[in-house]
Amino acid sequence: MSTLRIEHRTSFTYGGPIVSSYNEARLTPAWLPRQRVLESKIDASPVTWRSTYRDYWEATVNVFEVLQPHEALTVVGSSLVEVSSVPAREERASWDTLTGPRFQDLLSEYLGLSEVTEPTEELAAFAKDAAGRLGPDRAARAICDHLFGEMSYVPGATTVHTPARDAWQERSGVCQDFAHLAIGALRTVGIPARYVSGYLHPKRDAAIGETVSGESHAWVEWWTGDWFGFDPTNDREVGDHHVIVARAREYTDVPPLTGVVAGSTTDLDVTVNVTRVD
Repeated sequence: MSTLRIEHRTSFTYGGPIVSSYNEARLTPAWLPRQRVLESKIDASPVTWRSTYRDYWEATVNVFEVLQPHEALTVVGSSLVEVSSVPAREERASWDTLTGPRFQDLLSEYLGLSEVTEPTEELAAFAKDAAGRLGPDRAARAICDHLFGEMSYVPGATTVHTPARDAWQERSGVCQDFAHLAIGALRTVGIPARYVSGYLHPKRDAAIGETVSGESHAWVEWWTGDWFGFDPTNDREVGDHHVIVARAREYTDVPPLTGVVAGSTTDLDVTVNVTRVD
């Protein structure tokens, strides 16, 4: 178990005065059996109106407007979260269970492919071969292992809107690409899979009280009798260094921060600091 303090700071600097802006932030960690949110707040400056709601995916969304001229905007999400590693259930689903009509209906949102998640024929063929030789969990792990072996993590190689197939063709991308590729391949063989956004403490041996540069991160969960979390970017199971913010079909369902501005272009700076306090 780990207790992590997270500060996610996003700063926008505009090319000139902005008359108004409307923004949505999904930066609040989720309350789950594996994690307790001890503290959490979102600070925005400047701000003239704000509200909070739960979206369709059960993510906490902080909404705020700035209805006055401004040349910069800073949004800071601060949280203290206790995270536990939850062992997977020993009883897992078979292919017969996954292909049954009951689960195809209940989990249909996590089985469909989109332009963002659709894999290439090459990757789909690998996934189908793995599914033909292995059980669902082992096939899912083989798919993620394959992605890790073939792909290079290259910051800036793609954008959050890059389709998975384009990242695969280039064999490079960031965590969103690894997640979308895994999701597409898993869904191709009938394994329900969902996108998870959150944070990763990247230094397992960090001392208590040591602040490190963390990551706004993405990984996957697949359903084989229960949801199982796996981080394809790092090729390892999700543990007590992963903090979940939101879970949905793909990135576009739960982006960390979105907005509409009335004005000129923007310079963006994002930092995430993580401190293990226990």
